[in-house]
Amino acid sequence: MSALLPLFAVIPLLLAGVVAILPWAPARAALGILTPAAMAIGAFAMLGYVTANEPVGHGVGAFPGGVAIPFVADGFSLLMLGVASLVVFVASWFAQVVGENESRFFSSLTLMMSSGMAGAFLTADLFNFFVFMEVMLLPSYGLIAVTGTWHRLAAGRSFVLVNLLTSTVLLIGVALTYGSVGSVNIALLAGVAAGGGPGTVALGLVVIALGVKAGLAPVHTWLPRTYPSTSPAVMALFSAVHTKVAVYMMFRVYVVIVDMEPSWHWPIIALMAVSMLIGAFAGLAEDTMRRVLAYQMVNGMPFILVVLAFTDGDARAALAAGIFYAVHHMITVGSLIMASGAIEETYGTGILSRLSGLARRDPLVAWVFAAMAFSIVGFPPFSGLWGKIGVVFAAAGTGDARSIVVISVIVLASMGALLSMVRVWRAVFWGRDMKGVDAGLRVPKRMVWPSAVLALGSFGMFIFAAPVSTAAGAAADSLLDVPAYVEAALGDPEAAVAFGRLDNVSPEVGEPGTGAGDPDNGAENAGAGVGSDSATDTGTESTAETEGTDN
Repeated sequence: MSALLPLFAVIPLLLAGVVAILPWAPARAALGILTPAAMAIGAFAMLGYVTANEPVGHGVGAFPGGVAIPFVADGFSLLMLGVASLVVFVASWFAQVVGENESRFFSSLTLMMSSGMAGAFLTADLFNFFVFMEVMLLPSYGLIAVTGTWHRLAAGRSFVLVNLLTSTVLLIGVALTYGSVGSVNIALLAGVAAGGGPGTVALGLVVIALGVKAGLAPVHTWLPRTYPSTSPAVMALFSAVHTKVAVYMMFRVYVVIVDMEPSWHWPIIALMAVSMLIGAFAGLAEDTMRRVLAYQMVNGMPFILVVLAFTDGDARAALAAGIFYAVHHMITVGSLIMASGAIEETYGTGILSRLSGLARRDPLVAWVFAAMAFSIVGFPPFSGLWGKIGVVFAAAGTGDARSIVVISVIVLASMGALLSMVRVWRAVFWGRDMKGVDAGLRVPKRMVWPSAVLALGSFGMFIFAAPVSTAAGAAADSLLDVPAYVEAALGDPEAAVAFGRLDNVSPEVGEPGTGAGDPDNGAENAGAGVGSDSATDTGTESTAETEGTDN
């Protein structure tokens, strides 16, 4: 089973080359659509296996743990990979029906991006995470080019510049981590940044780079300016891939490397509160549908990440709430973007003042948009209700000032999101019929079905909230089970000890307050940081014993 992990990244990359040289457009389109569907099926199938058993890991090249390129699949990484692949499949389907994949290289670039996405979700190494992020970004630049007008290409320059700069910061952070700690293997970094360890500053650069890529305030402005300037299908792809990969790694870094350090809680709350409010209310000043939705992406990221500030209470419930919200957000925002894209492709514009009366003219797309607007705000019967209730319950669990601040901001941000959605609805779907538009022109139903499928997914998450919550809880359990992650990444429960990085592999490391960075437990738990004296002593003693044996 573990040997299959690299195939999630290798097969789409190989198919990208095949698709690029295929002379038959239908074959290119079919491979571009079916490959992410197969990735989603494979990820969910493996999710069932690891949930029933334990995480699986594979070292590429059969090198020993700590040296090989590690791939690890646990409940968290596979759930995120499965849902992201599902949205990529639907977005590729949408690109087919609107004709965006007519370019010879569209499907090839999408597959290459899917390869980088899979590698980023599955790698257990910070440097290789950077590499897979670049594998994901390079075809993104190409997608902007092959689907772009001159206006889109001009806006695409900002996307390229921001991501090049952010990737440079990420690489510097990874290099400094290696220089200060001696490893970039996530398993070997367990707890190294807890309690102000030697890797704290270096990991800070990594987190800053991830924050920019996730579109968090105050470094968010590039996202609402660049994403809506791409084509609708490309924006849907980006919404499912780029920001969610960054969010995934922020969860992993905070739990495994930072060890849920309590000193990070208030900074997280302050940053997420600002991001929520900016994302909720800034969209009121925008004049196009997809720019309003871009700010809803900015608004959604902090709902996912704010739960990290409440892991000193019920860590499992908090992380499960964030994971549930991440799944909801990928599905809901993807559906909204494609519904808006169908309108834009049909009527030639997404400007609010140029659209009117679509509720009577195009009832199907109106229903889909209204349903997903309800979901993004948090109204029933859609996934947004349970997503926001979960985040509120996670925040309320501690019962202190943090709870009051976060719940108050959630209420305000939800009101701002409601106002933004009502504004779009009034401008686009209510009002008189548009003048100067052919009376027979309608949004083709084939353009609406992709967004309708995701809308049904959001409705299904509301109806079947119990099994989805169970899956999110299992993903949270796997995220908290640091010893199992270490064993899967290194291939041996004692490999970390032999490598001189961890003193002991103990199940308590996944419990809040007993992990790697806890000074009172540093010698007793698996997270004893790389920079701790005990870890250094272990490595020194192991080396001395080895030398003595050789002599």
